[in-house]
Amino acid sequence: MAADEIDLGKLLATLLEAKWRILLITFGFSLLGAVYAMLATPIYKADALIQVESKTSGMSSLIGEGLGDMFAQDSSATTEIEIIRSRMVLGKTVDKLNLTTIATPNYTPVIGKGLARLAGQQQAIGIGRFELDGEAQNGHTITGPLSLVIDHRERGAYSLYTQDGTRLLSGEVGMLAQGNGIRLFVSHIDGEVGDSFSLYKRSRLEAIEWIKSILSISERSKQSGILQLSATGENKSKIEAILNNISQNYLLQNVERQSIEAEKSLTFLKENLPNIKQALTESEDTLNRYRQKNESVDLGLEAQSTLRVMVELEAQLNELTFKESDVSQRFTKDHPSYKSLLDKRDTLLQEKQRLNKQIQKLPKTQREVLRMTRDVEVNQQIYIQLLNKVQELSIVKASAVGNVRILDNAQAYSLAIKPKKSLIVVLATLLGGMLAVALTLIKMALRKGVENPDEIEAIGLSVYASVPKSDMQLQLSNRAKKKNSPLTLLATENPADLSIEALRGLRTSLHFAMMEATNNVVMISGPAPSIGKSFVSANFAAVAASTGQRVLLIDADMRKGYLHKQYNLSLECGLSDLLAGKQSLNEVVKKTDIDTLDIMTRGAVPPNPSELLMHPRFSQLIDEVSGLYDLVLIDTPPVLAVTDPSVIGRLAGTTLMVGRFGQNTIKEIEAAANRFHKSGIVVKGVILNAVEKKSASNIGYYEYAYK
Repeated sequence: MAADEIDLGKLLATLLEAKWRILLITFGFSLLGAVYAMLATPIYKADALIQVESKTSGMSSLIGEGLGDMFAQDSSATTEIEIIRSRMVLGKTVDKLNLTTIATPNYTPVIGKGLARLAGQQQAIGIGRFELDGEAQNGHTITGPLSLVIDHRERGAYSLYTQDGTRLLSGEVGMLAQGNGIRLFVSHIDGEVGDSFSLYKRSRLEAIEWIKSILSISERSKQSGILQLSATGENKSKIEAILNNISQNYLLQNVERQSIEAEKSLTFLKENLPNIKQALTESEDTLNRYRQKNESVDLGLEAQSTLRVMVELEAQLNELTFKESDVSQRFTKDHPSYKSLLDKRDTLLQEKQRLNKQIQKLPKTQREVLRMTRDVEVNQQIYIQLLNKVQELSIVKASAVGNVRILDNAQAYSLAIKPKKSLIVVLATLLGGMLAVALTLIKMALRKGVENPDEIEAIGLSVYASVPKSDMQLQLSNRAKKKNSPLTLLATENPADLSIEALRGLRTSLHFAMMEATNNVVMISGPAPSIGKSFVSANFAAVAASTGQRVLLIDADMRKGYLHKQYNLSLECGLSDLLAGKQSLNEVVKKTDIDTLDIMTRGAVPPNPSELLMHPRFSQLIDEVSGLYDLVLIDTPPVLAVTDPSVIGRLAGTTLMVGRFGQNTIKEIEAAANRFHKSGIVVKGVILNAVEKKSASNIGYYEYAYK
């Protein structure tokens, strides 16, 4: 199979093998999700509805119908939403509801609040007034939250402390407590004696930002003008009060704004009314004097017709003048509405010039009377119009209701919107399952150890035996550690164990492998420590001796060898002592409980193990024991750790390596074989130790944890 291909069968088999771990992790996450859902503080939602009706720009009172409709503007929902979220509106809510004061009960971290809620023992406090001058006792500045502790439940007595435990003041519910620069009024308090609350003051701006964080405003449908205000929080009554106050503040500012627009228009008219009245009086006086002087000149029909047109024309021009004064405050001269007004005024001025030319054809006396009469009538119409507008705007100002109305007052839903318990449990379960599967797959990806003999065969090494894990060996090891008792050999304790059966198979394979060997000496080594090499050596020696062969087991790991423990023997008088010339062969060879099995322990730890092995005494030892025994087994240290196996291997007729299932990588085994090859040693084969049956493998199934 190519390296980049994915073996789906192996992946599935790996997951099946780890099914109990996956189920356990998934169940654990489900349990945690359920606990969180039960203990998490419920969050409620309240909403209110506001209608924003279409309105004009506020100058319709001056403009009137016709052209005024062109200046009419719809109130944008986006604009109104931003007005509601402004500090002008929200700041009033903060002041009204005293939202700059924060008082929260102190519970056991993480679970305390949820447990108190489930037990119906939640604490509550109401603060009507909390003012700080910034100085406490002895002039120390108050920093951080203060602690309010209940002293007496029935009287509602309490004490206020700083973070370092300094007592600032004492008080009772319903009474103003003062002292050390603090004024505190507690409206109500629920809790037991000793319960405490954290009390602190935040800035007005922080309180406004907090309201923004829980407030949501949206238009119910596009261009409907219906705004939905919603807020979320733990306390239903609190979020209802906040929404109702925001709605009321928005309504009041809207009405006030309408009234202010009417007031501005009214002020403008009243300022111009005296001037118009004076102009009317002067024009009437001028006309009367002229008539008296010229003995009451009457106008002809043509002049009267021209007069009516001129009066109407002047009235329209004056009306446009009023409109321009208001439009100029709202738009620039490039605005389409302003341009339309100017165009209409130019048209009227052109018509006025035409009429003036027509008037020039009349007799002089009639021209003067016509001009004076026109001034009187125009000023009279303007004056009457202004009087009417003043009356209309006075009514508008007095009856201003705005273009906003509250449709639904705030009301909180009975069911919490968060946490969604069932969803949390489902998500926690899914998360646990995915995490468990991910951990299993990551572990599989990181596990590079050999799990199939075919992998070893692929690098040119034969696998002589696959020794399964042994539950019995694990029990023997644990018993020896716990009771500090001697380790029992598995081959003698349970000869029918599957691991021992595998070693019997190795005995047969080794018999044929040694036919071409130069001697009957077998070296057992390995690439790394903790692979069960000594377990294989000790038990294989017992298996070989059980057939009647005379077997000698030599512990050549003079640094950390522990074969003596397998046979409950002392390590003194061993190989190192023989090679150092301190002991003879007969003195270092020790008998075991098996008649045909002798053992040579490692002896005292020498400072130079490799040099001792290179001494001629070692080769003499090999030659001598090879003739005395049918089989000589030498247990050596790992070849990749020290050079001892390379020295011993040149004297051994057969070399075997032990590799641990799932632990030694194929590169380690190959590197160990290459190390032997460079020393002129041929590795006959490999013993795959501690084999487990996995769903992803076709090897037998065993559980084993011996090292």
